[in-house]
Amino acid sequence: MNSTEITPAESQSRDITLGKISAPFGVRGWTKVTSFTTPPERLLDYKKWRLVQRGGEKSLTVLQGRIHGKFLVVLFEGLSDRDDVAKLTNATVVVTREDLPPVDEGDYYWADLIGLEVQTTNGIKLGKISSLMETGANDVLVISGDRERLVPWVMDDVVVSVDLDSRFLVVDWDPDF
Repeated sequence: MNSTEITPAESQSRDITLGKISAPFGVRGWTKVTSFTTPPERLLDYKKWRLVQRGGEKSLTVLQGRIHGKFLVVLFEGLSDRDDVAKLTNATVVVTREDLPPVDEGDYYWADLIGLEVQTTNGIKLGKISSLMETGANDVLVISGDRERLVPWVMDDVVVSVDLDSRFLVVDWDPDF
């Protein structure tokens, strides 16, 4: 097995995707990475990356990394040329939920919110959170149900309660919006 071969993965129900390998960067083993963390360089706090691609996975150690425009550029231990890292293109960078640092009370990782059932304060079910968007002013919940709804994440005003254990979120929102 060569250093870029990805071996079959076991099912990982608690995986959190933190980034994606974009493309080789130069000819000496560097690769461009799209980070899904805020700020993007927070991804570099993790020195061991688990890469998942086409049903397989591989663990690599980050030797060096830095911001380069909108991307990170990263050099992995044991990969020294463009051909090595080209095989990793489109692999996702994942960690288990337990590897993430704890959040303060009232703060949530987006990954923990996706899939929560959403209903209004009047008991009307709107659907499930399918994704979130960063807009600058407020993050926005994308709720998929009988139709897609965009609901701003404004705690105590729009978002009334979050129950991660019950996988449930209550919003003060007009269901006709």
